[in-house]
Amino acid sequence: MTTSRHPYPSDVSDDEWALVAPYLALVNEHALQRKYDLREVYNALRWLVRTGAQWRMLPHDFPRWEAVYQQTQRWLRAGCFEAIAHDLRMVLRLAAGRTGQPSAVILDARTVQSTPESGAAAGYDGHKRRKGRKVHVAVDTLGHLLATVITPASEQERAQVAELAAQVQTVTGQTVELAWVDQGYTGEEPAAAAAAQGIQLEVVKLPDAHGPKHGFVLLPRRWVVERSFAWLARFRRLARDYERLPETVAGLTFLAFTCLLLHQLIHLP
Repeated sequence: MTTSRHPYPSDVSDDEWALVAPYLALVNEHALQRKYDLREVYNALRWLVRTGAQWRMLPHDFPRWEAVYQQTQRWLRAGCFEAIAHDLRMVLRLAAGRTGQPSAVILDARTVQSTPESGAAAGYDGHKRRKGRKVHVAVDTLGHLLATVITPASEQERAQVAELAAQVQTVTGQTVELAWVDQGYTGEEPAAAAAAQGIQLEVVKLPDAHGPKHGFVLLPRRWVVERSFAWLARFRRLARDYERLPETVAGLTFLAFTCLLLHQLIHLP
């Protein structure tokens, strides 16, 4: 649908919309309860996640913020963005000459600074010296999101291995055999939790060297997930913990990757 408003950089292209529309049409496009154009609702959500604005700050040339919010909640409950991201990931893997499902993943977490909306859901990360939430992720070797678990920042990375591994095997069909992790996942318990799902944990350590280490050290395999976190940094709504519910954080994280993967797919050589 062609709109009369001035387009925003975050707007979905015609080619992108053709790919995602079947996932987002939870009811028939001619249903009586559909008052606003679905593409415009999706564009509004992309704008909000990309810019980090409040719901009530949506520009007036988008549908009403209440309508965008309600439709977003329907999409999140239905797992629409997870479905899109997983299918796009498989297509991009095949285009890169890989198998559709990965045999290896990388696990990591980032701590997101809390806001007043975080409330009691926030925790304190003593290592990062930051109060907020932790976004635990599993990505494939191309850096594409497979699974995410949202916890208070006080929770340890190693304690989320069981849930992440279970999610990974569910979405891939039990194809993953190896997971690379950093030294925060060292120990018998995370290794046993991963092994219960048929996954071997391999800790990637800093290279042995004489003398003190200065500055950033690029670690094999581990840099992939750091790049994925850098991709997420483009979406300001995810830069801080602006959501009340962990399910919303997880869903919007998959939405961000949906935008990223769509862009990659449309611009394949």
